[in-house]
Amino acid sequence: MSTSLVMEELDLIKIRKDFPILSTTVNGKPLVYLDNAATSQKPWPVIRAIESYYTSLNSNVHRGVHYLSQKATDAYEQSRRKLATYINAAFEHEVIFTKGTTDGINLVASCFGKQFIGKGDEVIISYLEHHSNIVPWQMICEEKGASLKVIPINEKGELIMSAFDKLLNSRVKIIACSYVSNSLGTINPVREIIGKAHALGIPVLLDAAQAVQHLELDVQELDVDFLAFSGHKMYGPTGIGILYGKESWLNKLQPYQGGGDMIKTVTFEKTTYNELPFKFEAGTPNIEAAICLGNAVDYINSIGLDKIARQEEELVEYATAQLSLITGLRFIGTAENKASVVSFVIEGQHPYDVGFILDKMGIAVRTGHHCTEPLMNFFGIPGTIRASFAFYNTKAEVDILVEGVKKAITMLA
Repeated sequence: MSTSLVMEELDLIKIRKDFPILSTTVNGKPLVYLDNAATSQKPWPVIRAIESYYTSLNSNVHRGVHYLSQKATDAYEQSRRKLATYINAAFEHEVIFTKGTTDGINLVASCFGKQFIGKGDEVIISYLEHHSNIVPWQMICEEKGASLKVIPINEKGELIMSAFDKLLNSRVKIIACSYVSNSLGTINPVREIIGKAHALGIPVLLDAAQAVQHLELDVQELDVDFLAFSGHKMYGPTGIGILYGKESWLNKLQPYQGGGDMIKTVTFEKTTYNELPFKFEAGTPNIEAAICLGNAVDYINSIGLDKIARQEEELVEYATAQLSLITGLRFIGTAENKASVVSFVIEGQHPYDVGFILDKMGIAVRTGHHCTEPLMNFFGIPGTIRASFAFYNTKAEVDILVEGVKKAITMLA
């Protein structure tokens, strides 16, 4: 083994020690955690930051002149600045703290939909969308008498862009699509989508829940209008996420919710709304999680997103090569450009049964439709077995998965 490979192995051993849950045993076996697309594990810097908040900072933000409130507010706003830098937002007030991707998409669907979508209008999504980027648009379309149009896909799980071109017209008010498919790992041609949409004056929302932890995001370079992601998929806490919106759009939209902190003045006759970003952050926020999401960004930056991407790309390539040797295994989603997900089925077996047996061997994968039921219907299957990788996973863990799948096939046969 070369010195460089030894160094990489030593670095990976060090990195894995940052994630205490990876030393867990399941049914007497070492945990092999391959469900990172559902939620990623948390490193010590994030875990310790949670404890630190409650032992040294716990106070409400933006509403107090006392020491703790000012310290908590400073930490909260510092995290917002870190996230703005991470995605290269032009202004930190373009970063809105939400409960997660779902909350961010619902905010845009509701606020934008009520103001800019009317009877006979159209909204475009894709066949690859998570339910959280389908249902909110269905709801607002039903309310407004608008139509939901869907970009079709091919058998590889790639968008058919010629069909997308045909969907574009003056009735389309917004396009909402995923950057990376959560169930197939397909990386969509988002720059092409945004460019074609903007040529007709149509804004675009990107669901970046499966992109933010794997790919470099530059919202100014993308020229995207709205972008949503979740903290818990990028090594941060649950219950926190980000909605990025261009300043021009956020200023146009009316608030999603009413309450404390989103107002300047309130009388029984009239309320004056607060400035950005607070206009969209009603009530006491998830302060601890918002602060600790900044720690997660620090951790990602300390490793390097380029290194993370290379490690995960190697894992996907290796897993694909090894799993392809198993008789009766069929991949679902074979796009040319993929990120961190391998999704497959076993001939004659239900994904749940395979996943259940893998769990007995300490291997955590996700089975089912992955909140993409229309996509599973397209392939004519009830669901898939999905192995999703993070940079702390190893090729040795892939080998354990492969042997586990082989054993599951033998047992089920």
